[in-house]
Amino acid sequence: MNETLQSIHRRHSVRHFTKQQIRDEDLNTILDAANRAPSAHNQQSWRFIILRGRKKHELAELVSNQSGNFPRPSSILLRMAARSILSAPLVVAVANTGELIRHGSDLFQVDKESARDFFRTMEIQSSAAAVENLLVAATSLGIGSVWLGILFLMKQEVLSFLGEPAGEFMAVVPLGYPAKTTEGPRKRPLEATVRYLD
Repeated sequence: MNETLQSIHRRHSVRHFTKQQIRDEDLNTILDAANRAPSAHNQQSWRFIILRGRKKHELAELVSNQSGNFPRPSSILLRMAARSILSAPLVVAVANTGELIRHGSDLFQVDKESARDFFRTMEIQSSAAAVENLLVAATSLGIGSVWLGILFLMKQEVLSFLGEPAGEFMAVVPLGYPAKTTEGPRKRPLEATVRYLD
């Protein structure tokens, strides 16, 4: 396998990190990879917010405090997410800007109301592609990561904390060097997930 495929195969969620800091050059490399993701009509309607130090701790506290407002299974996962945020030397939050939603109808000259869901979906797909690039780039540098999907339960609270407008997409990704060597979960075989139509 080439290096890209090796990074894809090695990528898995890492939730516990060492105290080793991530070099600015490595962080910039990861963010540049995220920024090079495909985006609908090259609008690149995403923003990357880096949290360190006090702001990172405040985010973990927000998540931990809010966890009690959810049923037990979700509450447990939110508390685990807060611990991952605290453990990591830095966190990258990703939010979409809503630019494509606002301006898409002008690009396509279609009715704003009927096209909203179309452009909303395109923004979500674009931002998700950016996060995947970020995860694979981090793995290629030996840096662990985890996409804390459970935080979407409190999307508006997190976006407000980040100072971002209410949007359709929000992701929180702690980054750091893994505290221990682990392997990801076994994936289903391709035969279970692929259909061919001729």
